[in-house]
Formats: sequence, C-alpha cells, structure tokens
Amino acid sequence: MMVVVIVGGQWGDEGKGKIVSYLCLHDKPDIIARAGVGPNAGHTVTYKGKKYGVRLAPSGFVYEKARLLIGAGVLINPEVLLKEIEELGLEKRIGVDYRCGVIEEKHIKEDTSSVHLSRRIGSTGTGCGPANMERAKRTLKLAKEIKELEPYLTDVPLEINQSISQGKK
Repeated sequence: MMVVVIVGGQWGDEGKGKIVSYLCLHDKPDIIARAGVGPNAGHTVTYKGKKYGVRLAPSGFVYEKARLLIGAGVLINPEVLLKEIEELGLEKRIGVDYRCGVIEEKHIKEDTSSVHLSRRIGSTGTGCGPANMERAKRTLKLAKEIKELEPYLTDVPLEINQSISQGKK
C-alpha cells in the first residue's frame, strides 16, 4: 500500500495543486483525499489544454478513475462545492465527510467586513476564519445538516481504511 501525502509548509501558493495533479496522473491512485482548511485561494490546474480553477474539489480530479474525498477537517462552502461538482462532472466520484464544517454567508460577511482580518492578517475573505471560530465553540453547522449535500456524504476515514484493507492505492 503506497500513500503519498502533499503538505504545504507555508500559507498557500506553494504549488500543491499542480504537484497533486501530476502525481495523480502518474501514479493512478484509487483514492484522492483532500484535507486542510477550506476554499481559500484555490488551485489552477491545466489539463488537456483547459484551465480549471478549483477551490474545494481535490486537485487530482484530473485522474478520472479515482474516488475523490474531502476530509472532515475541511470547511466547505456548499455553493462553491456544488458548482465545482457540476462543472467538473464529479457527481459519481466525490465524497464529502459528513462532519465537514459549513461556511455560511454570515461567515463570509464577517470575514470581509473586518479591517483586522482583511488588512492585518490578510484574510482571503472566504469565511474560513469565522467558521473555524464557530467550530471551536462547537456551534458550526456540519455537512450532514445540508440537504443538497446528502448524495455526497460519507465517512472518509472509513472509506480510506476499507480501501487500505482491500489493498488499493
């Protein structure tokens, strides 16, 4: 069982998306799982001459035989995720952990209206900071509470462990 983990050691823009896309096309994994914060800046992936801007779907979506998973630690904006699922044709391949936190409009509004967050910290204005504050207080809405996400909900650790037990990569 081979496992490859890509970790960004800074605050983004290290080129993780390009590296993941390349490795997925080269190594042909059965599962591509995403961890991290949420829909911050995103990744630009060029595949078959077309550019894709991806903020939530795993960058390895370019390998069309892989199951794509979004882990529980990722904050999701349902509007952004559902748009990517449709645009990239991921309906039958993607799974979202039912414990993912949900970014709501109120989080984005708080993020973009705060001078402290936007100027001093350099927030991307996606609502991740305010949503993570709610997660810490245990008041954040979870993916399992969003009806539109029901077809994609899964238990990501369970899927990964089952895949390992079956000898998949």
